Amino acid sequence: MLKISDNEFDRLVKFMRDNYGINLSHKRTLIEGRLGNMLYERGFKSYDEYLDCCLSDKSGQELDGLLIKLTTNHTYFMREPEHYSFLMSTVLPFAKKVNESNKSMHIWSAGCSSGEEAYTTAMHINEFLGKDKTFWDTRILATDISLKTLAGAQNGIYQTSGLSDLPPGWIDKYFDRINEEKCKVKPSLRKEVIFRTFNLMEPIPYKKAQFDLIFCRNVMIYFEMDTKIALVKRFFDVLRPGGYLFIGHAESIPREATKYEYIKPAIYRKPLK
Repeated sequence: MLKISDNEFDRLVKFMRDNYGINLSHKRTLIEGRLGNMLYERGFKSYDEYLDCCLSDKSGQELDGLLIKLTTNHTYFMREPEHYSFLMSTVLPFAKKVNESNKSMHIWSAGCSSGEEAYTTAMHINEFLGKDKTFWDTRILATDISLKTLAGAQNGIYQTSGLSDLPPGWIDKYFDRINEEKCKVKPSLRKEVIFRTFNLMEPIPYKKAQFDLIFCRNVMIYFEMDTKIALVKRFFDVLRPGGYLFIGHAESIPREATKYEYIKPAIYRKPLK
């Protein structure tokens, strides 16, 4: 495994912090663990050589690979099920009521990774609306910084073992079985999610309609506090009054630094007034 020098470590940490808001200053072991063997096998002599390669590659594939290695966290369908219970009992009834006239809900999965969160949400919306779903536009915006990760999410193929937490009957209802090991999200559900590449460090361009709900779960774990506060403030600006923000249960938002109402662990709300 290729070891990283102090200067190389500082350079890589600064690059990730400046461009993506991710603080890896205490993650030297993680960096070497996720990159060391790959760099050695590919013949790179140093981390500097690899980073130079990422920055000079006009296709963007090398940089995309670096981002996947250093930012992709394990996710799965129905992660943090308390959120989906609250979604069904509180958020969707609210969104349906305030959007009754135009029949268009607005939900954003920010840092969607491999797509499980967005598809899980789409399934719950379908169950909630039932026969009325035909009359509603509830397409979910799902964004991530990695083009390769988004391409996989859009393709919608998952290991059958990763679907075990879904409610009974949902696998057959929302997936086509490829074989014993893999399933693919049905076309009708894939159409309910719009995947886009987006860096959360940038100004939010999605301002045509205010969001009823934003998911940003287990994304800000490596963010410094100033970066986190700036991001949740940008979320606040694009939420409708009464709109919700879901974050990961390992994360928190300093209440004194933002205007959110604390609802329960990992759930915050923009005040109605």
